[in-house]
Amino acid sequence: MKRYLADTNVLSELLKKRPHPSVQERLDALPPSRLFASEITRLELRFGTCLVPDGEGLWQRIEDSILPRVSWVSFDEASSLATAELLARLQQAGTPIGPWDACLAGTALAHKLILSTRNVSHFRRVPGLRVENWFTD
Repeated sequence: MKRYLADTNVLSELLKKRPHPSVQERLDALPPSRLFASEITRLELRFGTCLVPDGEGLWQRIEDSILPRVSWVSFDEASSLATAELLARLQQAGTPIGPWDACLAGTALAHKLILSTRNVSHFRRVPGLRVENWFTD
């Protein structure tokens, strides 16, 4: 049974007036026992709300409609170690990715989850990471 780690761009799609149909369909079909999000994603979502007018109202929408849809994965020791190794490997190869994305990739690797994201080309640089683009029709 496939288990997924949703990238921030997947979950934030639910905030749009017209979410991408295939993303909405996938999110609606998966129970929290098969759909996970990293605490890094919670950080990114909260950070975004801190930057906009009526951020507290937006945060309330996220707390009500997005956060309960997933099981939350801590950025634990296994995630930390996998991320450190990944960052070093990518830097040595001259193909670095940003630290938050590296944390998501490290978490997915450590917990054997498939990363669902719009940013497939970016994450394809990560050896061993299984990636799916839910934004395809």
